[in-house]
Parts: sequence; C-alpha cells; structure tokens
Amino acid sequence: MSSPLRLAVIGDGKMGRAVAGLAAEHGFEVVALLGEADVGRGGITASLLCDAQVAIEFTVPTSAAANVRGCIAVGCPVVSGTTGWDSDRIAVEADVRAGQGALLWAPNFSIGVHLFARIVAQASRVIAQANAGFDVQQIETHHKAKLDAPSGTARLLAARAAKEFGREISTTSVRTGSVPGTHEIVFDAPFEQIRLEHVARDRRVFAAGALTAARWLVGKQGVFTLDHLLGTAE
Repeated sequence: MSSPLRLAVIGDGKMGRAVAGLAAEHGFEVVALLGEADVGRGGITASLLCDAQVAIEFTVPTSAAANVRGCIAVGCPVVSGTTGWDSDRIAVEADVRAGQGALLWAPNFSIGVHLFARIVAQASRVIAQANAGFDVQQIETHHKAKLDAPSGTARLLAARAAKEFGREISTTSVRTGSVPGTHEIVFDAPFEQIRLEHVARDRRVFAAGALTAARWLVGKQGVFTLDHLLGTAE
C-alpha cells in the first residue's frame, strides 16, 4: 500500500476543515492546517507547509494571490478554490509558469457543476438556434457568508451561456442561510419556460473534488482547471 501524500491545507474555515476531514479517506496525511493567524505573520513559507507534497487553498480574495505565490516559491503545487480574485489571477498564473510551478484553480470543485456547465452551453446553443423567442437568466443562491456575488461558478455558467446566445446573461444573486450552492438557468418565452438547476447538498462535494484535483496535480507543471482533470478542456 502506498504512503499517504503529505497535504497542507491553507484556510481553516468551513471549506478548509471539510478538506482536512476528508483527506485521510482520499489518501492524504494533513501535515499543516493553516489559518489567517499562521500565514499572516510572514506569508507562506517552507516551514509552515511542513514538507507538504501539495497544498489546497480555500481562503479569501485578498489573500489568495499571496498564498499561491508563496506555495510556488517553495516548490509546492497548489490547488485553489478561492473565488473573487480574478483581477490578480492572470499575473499569478504568469508567475506560476515562469517559476515552473503547478496551479489548479477552479471556481467550483463539484464534478456535477462542471458537467452542468456543459449542459448549459449545449442547451443555450440549441435554444438560440431555434430562435423561438426565449430569454435567459441565471439565479444563484449561496450561504450568507459568501463574499463574492455573483459567485465564481455563476460567472462561469453565465459565460458559457453568453457564448452561445451572443450576448451577456444577467444573474440574480441571493445570499441567505447556509445554502452550499444552487445555480438555476431559466429560459423563458411568452407562454412556456425551461429550467435547468444544479443543487449542492453538502460542501463536502467541493472538498472531495479539491482532493481529487490535488492528487492529479502532483508531479505536473503549469496552470490547470478542473476541465483538464476531466479531459474536457478545449
């Protein structure tokens, strides 16, 4: 039996704890679970990562770029699920490539969401080609602590639909309770309606996907998304 992979979890919030809680059954040993107080003293360092073979980062938009750069600087591949830092990510990805590091970022680590995105794109294409007077809108709902609105997943889905419709897709964001994540695409015509919906019932679906991505990323160089893991990258 192979030895567990050494994993550093950056972010000790709900998602970080969910990742740490599922790590062992996915073949990982958590060697570091880092919160804001740990990282804030001097950023990500080799000693903080405790010789981890890969890191998973779920923090906040203002910290993600520095966290990823810190991991790359010490030669640790990193999976990031933090959203809301799009303006920094292009520069960070360039640094990852220049440093011959490895980053896999995704706005959502649910396998079902990525399949759902493909379904949304196909449905949008079929409906647009029919030219039957349908409009399209997205409604996304997350827990009240979700910082970005629309969510990264909502932006991904809107982009997939917009590409087929040839125009921007509006999104309504709802923040309430403890909802892990619900995304609904509504195609509406004067006398009928089509609804497509993905519902995440437990945040552990995102943790499991991130752990799968972390195992896949070890030994690779470059910048990746979940589409590369699933073999659906264009």
